Amino acid sequence: MDLRVGRIEKAEIVEGSDKLIRLEVDFGDPPAGGGKRIILAGIRQWYTVADLIGNLYIFVYNLEPKKMLGEESQGMILAAEEESEGNCVLLIPDKSIKPGTKVH
Repeated sequence: MDLRVGRIEKAEIVEGSDKLIRLEVDFGDPPAGGGKRIILAGIRQWYTVADLIGNLYIFVYNLEPKKMLGEESQGMILAAEEESEGNCVLLIPDKSIKPGTKVH
């Protein structure tokens, strides 16, 4: 599994969904980084678009693209969810680090 740090540059509500947020994520400049990707995340219950923009998070980078509501998602943001509590938190680096950095 290829886990990388990404910075969310843009976030917007996906029309027709009450769960999805469309994320434009920067994974750094090629060749060391992975450029930009669109990732759809089912986190709208816990996060607003304003909460996400400009922040670093951990993503699964090497997933096969998946179509959702007519859009292609090119990865997945990592989160921890307490199902019994109805709480979900996104995983973040504890210090600033360059987008595209691999997580080991």
